[in-house]
Amino acid sequence: MINWRIEEEGFDQERISSHGNKFLVGNGYLGIRGTLPEYEKKEFVAVNLAGIYDQVGDGWREPLNAPNGLYTYLRLNNKEYRLPQSEPEQHKVSLDYRHGVYERSTTWNAAEGRLTLLTQRFASMDEKHLICMRYSIKVEDESEQEIDAEIFTGIDAEVWDINGPHYDELNMRTNAEGNTADELIMVTGTTHESGDQVGVYETYRFDPMHQQEIVIEDNKILRRLTFKMKPGKEYQLFKFISVYTSKDHTDYEKLGRELVSASKHTGYQKKLELHSKQWEKLWCNSEVMIDGDDEAMEALNYSLYHLHCIAPRHTDHLSIAARGLSGQTYKGAVFWDTEMFMLDFFLFTEPEVAKTLLKYRIDTLPGAKKKAEYYGYQGAFYAWESQEGGYDACSDYNVTDVFTGRQMRTYFKDKQIHISAAVVYGIMRYVNYTGSLELLADGGAEVILECASFYYDLLVKKVRGDRYELHDVIGPDEYHERVNNNTYTNRMAKYTFDSAIQILRKLVYQDVRIEERLKDRYDLTGLLEQFQDASDRLYIPEPDQKGGVIEQFDGYFALEEVSIEELKGRLLHDKEYWGGAYGIATHTKVIKQADVVTMLNLFSQDYEEEILSKNWEYYEPRTEHGSSLSACMYAILACKCHMPEKAYPFFMKSALSDISGKGKEWAGLIYIGGTHPASSGGAYMTAIEGFAGVHLEQGELKIKPCLPPGWNGMSFPIIYRDELYRVEITKEQSSIHNLGKP
Repeated sequence: MINWRIEEEGFDQERISSHGNKFLVGNGYLGIRGTLPEYEKKEFVAVNLAGIYDQVGDGWREPLNAPNGLYTYLRLNNKEYRLPQSEPEQHKVSLDYRHGVYERSTTWNAAEGRLTLLTQRFASMDEKHLICMRYSIKVEDESEQEIDAEIFTGIDAEVWDINGPHYDELNMRTNAEGNTADELIMVTGTTHESGDQVGVYETYRFDPMHQQEIVIEDNKILRRLTFKMKPGKEYQLFKFISVYTSKDHTDYEKLGRELVSASKHTGYQKKLELHSKQWEKLWCNSEVMIDGDDEAMEALNYSLYHLHCIAPRHTDHLSIAARGLSGQTYKGAVFWDTEMFMLDFFLFTEPEVAKTLLKYRIDTLPGAKKKAEYYGYQGAFYAWESQEGGYDACSDYNVTDVFTGRQMRTYFKDKQIHISAAVVYGIMRYVNYTGSLELLADGGAEVILECASFYYDLLVKKVRGDRYELHDVIGPDEYHERVNNNTYTNRMAKYTFDSAIQILRKLVYQDVRIEERLKDRYDLTGLLEQFQDASDRLYIPEPDQKGGVIEQFDGYFALEEVSIEELKGRLLHDKEYWGGAYGIATHTKVIKQADVVTMLNLFSQDYEEEILSKNWEYYEPRTEHGSSLSACMYAILACKCHMPEKAYPFFMKSALSDISGKGKEWAGLIYIGGTHPASSGGAYMTAIEGFAGVHLEQGELKIKPCLPPGWNGMSFPIIYRDELYRVEITKEQSSIHNLGKP
């Protein structure tokens, strides 16, 4: 059985930042880092919002953190009890990841007796704009002497940002005259760049006889609740907080105020029950059971918890950032991670969410076309780091030289052209898996044709040659920049051409809406001829005849052969960048992450198993795995080569990336921590498509199990073409049961 709870005992100030990721709660609209209610911005508190950005000066443009409506601390007889300032006797934080509920328990040996503080909170999965918290205090003492107690609670607008502050104006106020218990407190922030409004609204319930005073200072609006405590009696404060922005609704403030007032009337416990009920519905279509390996089962489902926390169910056109809703790292931008590593989870469990992710790409097609035009090309060149409207937030200088302190020119934005193919792959995977042409009719067909036009414009043919090539690119392995004929990139470009051909030859005539849209915009016959020619003649490197290995790019085999350990010994500084013009890996065969192996995973049907195996054995020792995207690709390919024992450690590396709390969090003085949703998605792909072997054969759902040692079986739900199935795998037999409509 799954424990469904993670916890950590004891207080360690060094773990504050990692706990923020590990104990995150979220609902797709917002994510709340796993920090304590008394923490402030120096402890990396963040209520991260989806899809709203701001830029200040020359800093990176990044998503907004809302003012913190959870802010609360305690004072007894004029002495504060809060971490990290006052050392506790006992401390524990925990997360119920079945229901997205975060808890803390802290005990101090206070002068008044043994003080215990319990808090519980959740980001409502039932109402995406709502946050609820219970704050409970109790003093155990034989004395019956009353204690002068004060709870300070409200909204902290001193927001933690990496490149802020983002609010030029902060309006702090109440909704009523006088100090009444029904009073709402409110903070509205106006962003620097676009003048967007972010509003946070808070009310509370506290039944003991008390007095309230509103205090505004240090960018905080707080209630000072004073009352008399009796030893042995528990006192509970309930907080109801809403977050709305002007992007949500023109009357966002009215909605925010109404929501917290109604939630207070409904009550904390009822809101918790409604929230938990929604989580149970999510697990009905996604929980994975593993017989024989509880650690793997818990790590995998914890990974799925994080994916559920960031799914944008509140809208029909939004994607997921590379760090989810855990903070502003990587500018809150959408990478290829979403289509290539997260999409399958939602496609198999919540197809509507998968559609929402892809609708974001359709909606940002104008931005992709504008970027292509900027570089002098036709078609659609999607943003490497995509923010709203398809704006590419990736800068020209992404790395700092640790020796000179100067910014180094990188070419991630300019040369990672495979991003457009990832968008095409996502759209076609959705179409093929669901059988629905609706996404194509809603603009997906145009996206594919525009991406194919982009690649067509990039084709190079030598004067004496007959084949097409793609030059000056960066593949998934970012350590080697500006290479020619990166195998992954070329193969994905061919896939894009083939997808465009499929649309032009077949799908366009199956739906009148697609046909009418495309005929009005394109010369369909001319495009078909161009793309067919490009697909037929585009150079795809073949396995080497001697060893069966596919060269990653032109000239890769001629690079220096060196082990990863030996290469690490050449470092002069532990924070040196390994790639780029002068990186230690640039002139060697050491690569950052799966590249050829990723291509082989996507197109394994085109190769004999012997070729798959030889390439796995060749590239894995040369892969530094400097990205959380890498391990799952090696794990899945190992399963396809019938090597589950080699796949297992890579699977666990993906599944444990967030629960272990050992991820890289700092680059110099810049915080780069956060959750790893692509790694979580990769763990799911490994379990379902690797160990269980889920795949399609001529439109039918099939399984080909390859269980790792120690696993006795697996069971999980999966949605295919609007039907819910239950997959049951044991060592003796395997089966797929159709359960009807999900």
